[in-house]
Amino acid sequence: MYPWGSFIESARFEFERYKAMGDKTLSQLSEEDIQWSLNESDNSIALIVKHLAGNMHSRWTNFLTEDGEKEWRKRENEFTQPHKNKAELIASWNTGWNCLFAALHQINSSNFDTIIKIRNEEHTIIEAVNRQLAHYASHVGQLVLIGKMRKGTEWVSLSIPKGDTKGFNRRKFKPSSP
Repeated sequence: MYPWGSFIESARFEFERYKAMGDKTLSQLSEEDIQWSLNESDNSIALIVKHLAGNMHSRWTNFLTEDGEKEWRKRENEFTQPHKNKAELIASWNTGWNCLFAALHQINSSNFDTIIKIRNEEHTIIEAVNRQLAHYASHVGQLVLIGKMRKGTEWVSLSIPKGDTKGFNRRKFKPSSP
């Protein structure tokens, strides 16, 4: 695989991991949980997802040819009027990710050197992808933390459950059967 292809595949893998973490978090939450925030100045999961979806649509629509901050994006509105219900939230979440994955699919050896603009700042494709990966990872981390806080002892771990490292490693490094 060419270096550009290795980078894109690696980035796609990481985006898919973060989407899966978000999916697993959202699947554990109720309608009430997605609307909850610690106080009025904090964002609920519904608002964080609305912001993520808005950012994804803006950044990844016509990724190779237009500035990532679209005129039609209303960023401030992403932090008001949260998704009304979980079904609407999940539809918006999936649409945003689909936009991202479609844009990644368009990147190839002939356009990998394209300079991308985000808010009129020039980025290589690597810089633009890494910028978005870091941004989405931080917000998915927020979703997970809020979800974990809401579910308490009912939370199903998304990785190695606390206290099970030795068991996990034993299973992971178990010799293969012939």
